[in-house]
Amino acid sequence: MGVTIADVATRAGVSKTTVSRVLNGKGEIHENTVAKVRKAISELGYVPSAGAVGLARGTTQMIGMLVPDLAWAWAGIVQAVVETLEAEGFGLRMLTWNRGEESLRRLGLQVAAKSFDGLLVIEPEGALGSITELHEAGLPVVLIDDRFQRPGFPYVATTNREGGEQAARHLLDLGRRRPLVVTGPEEYGCTRERLGGFVDVYAQAGIELDPRSIICGDFLFDSSRSAVAQALADGVEFDAVFGHNDPSAAGVLAALHEAGLKIPRDVAVVGFDDVEVASYTYPALTTVRQPMREMGEAAARLLLDHVRRSPEAAPSRIIPTSLVIRGSTLEPSSN
Repeated sequence: MGVTIADVATRAGVSKTTVSRVLNGKGEIHENTVAKVRKAISELGYVPSAGAVGLARGTTQMIGMLVPDLAWAWAGIVQAVVETLEAEGFGLRMLTWNRGEESLRRLGLQVAAKSFDGLLVIEPEGALGSITELHEAGLPVVLIDDRFQRPGFPYVATTNREGGEQAARHLLDLGRRRPLVVTGPEEYGCTRERLGGFVDVYAQAGIELDPRSIICGDFLFDSSRSAVAQALADGVEFDAVFGHNDPSAAGVLAALHEAGLKIPRDVAVVGFDDVEVASYTYPALTTVRQPMREMGEAAARLLLDHVRRSPEAAPSRIIPTSLVIRGSTLEPSSN
């Protein structure tokens, strides 16, 4: 049997009613008593249900942010969130869910301890059940990206599908009819959207992609380099590559260089994101710009509006992508 509110009360030396009042932020309770209850919750690992917590919250001037991991892929979004929150007098508490149930248990403890006033979430695969429970109980939550998979949540997203379409049209305009696609993790909504838009544009041009030409690079440099090297070894023929993010596309460039192929003469390469590395690869990377800083700022402002219960709080916001053309698809003389 799990830890109960009675166990917390016994450990803290208070009544169950007092524990409930601390969890729900109701009534005037001496700060020493609150501290004892929160200490007992932490020591016992008590995770109250969202219903028990009630989320009748005061304000902590802190915002929580739940991310899949601390990979630098989210850096632009996180930096914009931090700057926006600091300007409004709020701090940021980072959480990851890369340890499965243990991560979600810790999230529950943070909520129980009233550690933040609202929650920003990037790509909530695997954490959706817990987040939904908290959201339905009253915790302000804003999702960043992955909008089509999460009806009912406020979100800030970019046009991932349209970004995939932009990449495909650019490559088709260059006469590239045999593309290879290096995807991100298949469970991510952005992966499905980018792939869907890309494949559909090629299909409209009468070109069906060979299943062997769609490979997973997990959004990582090394994984993408290895995947492309394996595709070359397997005899997969391609004259273009669409990497689902810039680290993947940089890994693609490395694999092509190692194989002695010329870029873009032999193979044109398009990435996605337009992070700093895109300007420093050789050749510089053509990429679909995902406005990550704008997304981070918009998500932070949207969440603060909901935390403050502003009547003008928008339900969601979509920020479009754009194509940035560089040397990985066009020879210098072509620009």
